[in-house]
Amino acid sequence: MKNYLLWNMFSNIKNGQLVKKSFIIQKKKQLIEQFLNILWDEGFIIGYKVSKTDKKTLKVFLKYNTGKPVINTIKFISKPSRKIYFSTKQLWKLKPNNTLIILSTNQGLLPDFRCKKLNIGGEHLVYIN
Repeated sequence: MKNYLLWNMFSNIKNGQLVKKSFIIQKKKQLIEQFLNILWDEGFIIGYKVSKTDKKTLKVFLKYNTGKPVINTIKFISKPSRKIYFSTKQLWKLKPNNTLIILSTNQGLLPDFRCKKLNIGGEHLVYIN
């Protein structure tokens, strides 16, 4: 269930950026808001807010840099048939250049650098460049 919501949101973001939309509409769920908070903190989106007309939807404002989308690629790493977990040691071996790796941990969704600080591992969900 959780992966379906995330795949839907990321395909909406990809498609919205392909046609240069300024915002997309997304269902409001706690998991979605956690991801949007991470994307906003890292500068991949301008922000998001609850829709005035429908309190169950979010308006996600997409970010562009000189006419090009800030998010180039979004890849789901873990799948229901094949889950990939990283220990703390494995996280320190990663050398992400201008990428964001989001992990599902026992403390919620966290970017890779926060996992390194907290010395925890987790399921590797998404790779964003």
